[in-house]
Amino acid sequence: MEKKIYTIDAAGQKMGRIATKATALLIGKNLVEYAKNKIFNVQVIIENASKIDIFEGKLKTIYKRYSGFPGGLYEKSMEQVIDRKGKAGLLKIAISGMIPRNKLKSRIIKNLIIKE
Repeated sequence: MEKKIYTIDAAGQKMGRIATKATALLIGKNLVEYAKNKIFNVQVIIENASKIDIFEGKLKTIYKRYSGFPGGLYEKSMEQVIDRKGKAGLLKIAISGMIPRNKLKSRIIKNLIIKE
């Protein structure tokens, strides 16, 4: 089976809309052969990630993760993530959060390419 390549132009679009489109393509929801336990030969390329439209009120949103140990709660605001990883890193976090949490997640996310 040949690799299908999809490109998404992110200029001027909202982050959530782009993330849902990319996630559906990566998982293979648009294909007739869709199954939860399959990885399809699909590659998604997102261009112009630095031109994503983000509402200023959303920049105060806090991302949390917990290590499982006492005092292991880590918090970062959206501004801090953008400063450290750029808007491409923020988009990757959003897309990986939408992919089902199973053994295939790490292999599926490798088919995503984000270009600034």
